[in-house]
Amino acid sequence: MTNRNEPFGPAGSSDSSPSRHLSLASDLEQVTLRSPAELADALPYLMGFYPTDSVVMIALHGEKGRFGGRLRLGIPAIPEDWPDMCDQLADCLITGCRGRGHQVTGVIIFVCQDPEQGDSGRQVMERLRPLVQRLRVACGKLEAPVLEALCISAGTFWSYCCPGERCCPHEGTPLVMPGTSAMAAAATYAGIQVRGSLRQMEARLTPLPTTRLPEQERALDAAAGTLVSKMLGDSALAVRGRTLDLAAGALKRFKEADPVSGRAAADDRDDDLLAQDEAAEMILGLQDRVTRDRAAEWMEGPEAEPALRLWRALARRCVGAYAEHAAAPLTLAGWVAWSLGDEPEARVALSRALHADPDYVFARLLHQACNEGIDPELLRRSLREEQAGRSADGALRSAVREELRRIDARKDRQARPRRSGPRSVAQCVSLQKPDPETSKRDAQAATASGQTCEQGATPPATRSPGDQEATTSTSALRPTVPRQRRRSASSRPARGSRPATRRDVGETRGPAGRPRVRRHGGPRDTNGTS
Repeated sequence: MTNRNEPFGPAGSSDSSPSRHLSLASDLEQVTLRSPAELADALPYLMGFYPTDSVVMIALHGEKGRFGGRLRLGIPAIPEDWPDMCDQLADCLITGCRGRGHQVTGVIIFVCQDPEQGDSGRQVMERLRPLVQRLRVACGKLEAPVLEALCISAGTFWSYCCPGERCCPHEGTPLVMPGTSAMAAAATYAGIQVRGSLRQMEARLTPLPTTRLPEQERALDAAAGTLVSKMLGDSALAVRGRTLDLAAGALKRFKEADPVSGRAAADDRDDDLLAQDEAAEMILGLQDRVTRDRAAEWMEGPEAEPALRLWRALARRCVGAYAEHAAAPLTLAGWVAWSLGDEPEARVALSRALHADPDYVFARLLHQACNEGIDPELLRRSLREEQAGRSADGALRSAVREELRRIDARKDRQARPRRSGPRSVAQCVSLQKPDPETSKRDAQAATASGQTCEQGATPPATRSPGDQEATTSTSALRPTVPRQRRRSASSRPARGSRPATRRDVGETRGPAGRPRVRRHGGPRDTNGTS
């Protein structure tokens, strides 16, 4: 976990030893640490929380020992894993800092672990001594000496580097009271907050109490049976829209909820705002990459804080066999926390996401970017552009679809066949059925007058009662006048040509209309002329 903290002024006298006079700079003022006790007191302010069950390594830059890159990792429970872990941690910290152009002049190591039941802090320190020794050797191979190594356990610290009993007694040295040191005053003035222990921060992201686990797991089973087939089929778009609508509704409720004091009370309030089936649908829907990326756009403004609470609440609902599904909401929680400037919580959430699914690419990329000290504004700008482009693209697509619809309608009107030729009487009259008595009289009158219907039409008097064609009155009956046959276009002379004249017997015409003369047989010369 890399942060760069460069001072704005001198770190003290030039003859000070880096192992005893180390400088910590903030945006407002500079603090000089001169003893292991001050180092141990500064650790939670450097990390933003009290690390538990952790190895913390901090690189020192320059001749005056300015704090630079830092790294934290949980202590492996199996001692056989320590050698490989130590080599990787030293290489990651030192090589990474040098790759960014920083001169690493030393390393500070902290090992923090509370004693188990029946143990003491002294026993914890002795048990972790081989781990610290291996870390010192790994850093020495990279030409970065370990200037101080401290073990913090049960409110007491020990130094692995100081042999003096007067400054580092055998029973350890108690930590100073929280908030009473110069470091605490400077951190408060700079606005740096300590969010409690790492265990307390991780508790906000762990599953719900055991009393609520069975009901939530049954809701997840039901949602999986309904949504998985849709997400893999043709209904993926509908599932995405449904998931985002549910998340938007939950954000509105979280935003309008009454504030409460205390982290535990706030988490309980948020859990009560989410129904089990609703949370299950959102958890399953966020497994889709496109849906997750759309949800990541709630990262700033008034939506960021309720979004962070929502992703925490969804991570707590990933219980039982669905523990790996927590990678998506945990990564979103880490992204929003990082976007809001809360790097400690971002690192904790992203670490939990990688613990749930080590191969989750989005969490790995964000975790690396956060550790490298990259400005999250670059990613925020990219998401804003994508959101604006999607809105413009949606408007453009709507306009194109509307124009295509108009073109298709116009083509349909043009493609309708036009009726040509004579029409029957039945096609020319209204389909409204007239009075039977009037139709009978009209038919008799038409027969008496000798009028005939147009060819192909049936006289009204001969139709059956069930015939659906309409009858007509005598005023609509007219004798059909046959149309005169028109001359075809091919028989007409072309414009600009001379009209054909009467030909004499045996006379023919050439292409230009001039008469050809009948030739008589005779000898021809070699040019083909007679």
